[in-house]
Amino acid sequence: MALLDDLIGGVVTAVAGDKAPALNEFLQTNGGVSGLAQKFQNGGAGEVFGSWVSTGNNQSITAEQIDSVLGNAQVQEFAQKLGIDPKQASSFIAQALPQVIDKLTPNGAVENPGGTV
Repeated sequence: MALLDDLIGGVVTAVAGDKAPALNEFLQTNGGVSGLAQKFQNGGAGEVFGSWVSTGNNQSITAEQIDSVLGNAQVQEFAQKLGIDPKQASSFIAQALPQVIDKLTPNGAVENPGGTV
C-alpha cells in the first residue's frame, strides 16, 4: 500500500506543486479515484470523469460543475486549507483534477490493489 501511496503522492505533486498536500488529502477524503468516480456519477458528471479515466481526450469541467458535484462545504474546506477564496479553489480543482485522474489511470480503468474497479 505504501508503494501506491507514493505513486499517488508523486502524481499529485507533479500536477499540484505546493498545493499537493491539500489535494492529496482531498483525494483521500473522497475515497480516492473510485470514490470520486462515484461522486461525479451521482452528481451528473460521470461522463466527464470517465473521459479523464479513459485513454482518450480529457473533457474539461467548470468551477461551477465542481461546486455542484462536490458541494460548497467541501470546496470551502479545501479553500481554507490552501488559504484561498472558494472560487479559486473550485477553479484549481477543475484544472488539476482531470490531470491527476488521467495520470492515476494510465490503462484507462480505475484500479485498486485488488484489481480493476
